[in-house]
Amino acid sequence: MAEMKFPNPHEAETIPGTEGWERMYPYNYQYSTENPERKKYEEDMFWFYDGLHYPEPMYPFDIIWDEAWYLGLSQFNSRIFIVPPAMGVDHRIHNGYIYITPLPVSDPSEIPKRAELFMKRAGYYYQNWDRLHDQWEGKMRDVIDQVSKLEIPTLPEIEDESVVTEGLGTSTGYKLLKSYDKLVDLGILTWQYHFEFLNLGYAAYVVFVDFCQKAFPDIPLQKITQMVGGIDVIIYRPDEELKKLAKLSIDLGVDDIAMKGSASVILEEMAASENGNKWLKAFEAAREPWFYVSTGTGWYHHDRCWNDDLDIPLSAMGIYIEKLRKGENIARPTQSIIEERERLATEYRALLNTDGDRQTYDQLLGTARTVFPYVENHLFYVEHWFHSLFWNKIREVGKILVDYKLIEDVEDIWYLKRSEIKDALWDVVTSWATGSKPRGPLVWPKEVFWRKGIMDKFRQWTPPDGMGSMPENITEPFTIVLWGITSESMSNWAKLKAVAEGDVTKIIGFPGSPGVVEGKVRVCRTVKEVGQLQEGEILVAPTTSPSWAPAFQKIKAAVTDVGGVMCHAAIVCREYGLPAIVGTGSATSRLKTGQRIRLDGSKGEINIID
Repeated sequence: MAEMKFPNPHEAETIPGTEGWERMYPYNYQYSTENPERKKYEEDMFWFYDGLHYPEPMYPFDIIWDEAWYLGLSQFNSRIFIVPPAMGVDHRIHNGYIYITPLPVSDPSEIPKRAELFMKRAGYYYQNWDRLHDQWEGKMRDVIDQVSKLEIPTLPEIEDESVVTEGLGTSTGYKLLKSYDKLVDLGILTWQYHFEFLNLGYAAYVVFVDFCQKAFPDIPLQKITQMVGGIDVIIYRPDEELKKLAKLSIDLGVDDIAMKGSASVILEEMAASENGNKWLKAFEAAREPWFYVSTGTGWYHHDRCWNDDLDIPLSAMGIYIEKLRKGENIARPTQSIIEERERLATEYRALLNTDGDRQTYDQLLGTARTVFPYVENHLFYVEHWFHSLFWNKIREVGKILVDYKLIEDVEDIWYLKRSEIKDALWDVVTSWATGSKPRGPLVWPKEVFWRKGIMDKFRQWTPPDGMGSMPENITEPFTIVLWGITSESMSNWAKLKAVAEGDVTKIIGFPGSPGVVEGKVRVCRTVKEVGQLQEGEILVAPTTSPSWAPAFQKIKAAVTDVGGVMCHAAIVCREYGLPAIVGTGSATSRLKTGQRIRLDGSKGEINIID
């Protein structure tokens, strides 16, 4: 493997003019040198930049989800299901960017004991998957219901008389503090549920991959992923709802109105006719819950959902109306994907020599297929539906801080840590209770102004791919299938870095979906740029999310900066039968719109033609 050098985390580049940035984030996220043991640990581990979840620097509040999965993923690996070779995933932050490292089990003699516990505990979940999954869905619907009904009270001049006549014994100020605590707690609870099944979903896939790679040494990773493809998952539902609304508009003869682009114009003109009103009824029905799909990954507060900006789904619907008018098929080619899946599974099974191997293969494949829908479905419940409601509730808290002049704009709340918001609310309610003035207006506006300047400097900086020391091998299931970080992909990074910048005609990534195509590139950094895509172009994006679905109707292939074989872009491309290369690290910065490239999705190689 080519020698790869990463910066020592304690000597990593600092940005002039950002001194003191550390106070914006939890103290336990800092690299530190004050203790020799901790210093050595940080230098000996490999910390890779988590661009999959965080393609931009972290707002002080938005780090809540990173804290939540820092706990959630790790506890299920290490303390609950006991994944045999892997503990948790440790986190750090540098210049506003998140770095993570998977922790292996340090004593190999522990692995057999851990395997025994894993077989028993994970086995229980695998055997009772459908019942436990239905129970999970109930729990998620409950937290979503709670967050949507949660009231963020405003502070009255004088409390309602019912506080006295009902002997309540508490104030609205107390309720406000309690509501904020409840809101944050619902967020953390949701992320506990998020990982209840997810590690097991990935672990089942990783075990199946491991079996296949040992039984069939030459098998491409994609062939294995294709064997679990073609499964219907609810994360496709928002897109399917748009297709249904497109078709309905044509059936009702209101498609000309539906093509008007602006949501306000479309809704106003639809309301003026009988058929328009029929379409509106279907539209309103689709919005709950399917329009709570985020326009991004849902990880950042600025990833607004379709319900927040109806122009986005309605302009995407126009893509489908155009295709339907031309008589084109807009359905996902699920049947051909299923046929290919079964053909591959049968062909590879026939290569096994013993009944025992065939039985193991059947069992592992069956488990991988059973658990796979969850791997995508949880996204809709957590990162899309719940997060969309949660961000807007935090905006209601921001409105109170604006009213008391602690911040100048609701969107300034994201520059405060969640613990600082709690402190600010205490400032508000105690000043309200006493009739005095809060101190916050003297503290927060200038601090927010400073933090905005720091964030601007962070955005202009390019974080290194990794820091610390390269591990010999990586065993943590998420790291492998979600981020695409393996010993092999590390080697690819090394090859890329060995070639001088500017002289590069090749980009190497992770094979996401098979096929070879040649075509023009369209670089889209956000979902709003998807409208610029022309038929037959190759989409190049930092990452994709369910809101990008209409793009897959137009493109001939996709390339992303981040992700492994189980990232969203790879899964969707396999479902549409489109080639994809993921985890390239730098495709969006190295490729330009209009360039021609040749892409081999089976090898993970891109050749730049011009």
